[in-house]
Amino acid sequence: MGKQAAPRRDAENEASSFTRNLRVSPRKLNLVAEQIRGKPAQQAITELTFSRRRISGAVRKALESAIANAENNHQLDVDQLVVAEAVVGKSFVMKRFRARARGRVGRIKKPFSNLRVVVREMEEA
Repeated sequence: MGKQAAPRRDAENEASSFTRNLRVSPRKLNLVAEQIRGKPAQQAITELTFSRRRISGAVRKALESAIANAENNHQLDVDQLVVAEAVVGKSFVMKRFRARARGRVGRIKKPFSNLRVVVREMEEA
């Protein structure tokens, strides 16, 4: 006796990965996510490898995880994969304080983000 399997959230030709609590603001992460949306998976990995942005390494790991899920869990063809979605969301915000002049305090916000990457297998035309 166990729990029944949950229904699949993605379509039959899709696979996804979800990365939580990336230490970057959602606005900055979305700039990197925009670079890979709609591109073939291998081209997106290449662009992220040579990107100068700090968070591109974590985005590349999330994309590689989605590709591995597609290959191992759903038996999709790796060469036909395209980045269908790269969705960025807010996570929590750490609040810190810094002493300022005349006894005041400056508030520092350190935001975190979530990232969901969906790869889709495209049919050959």
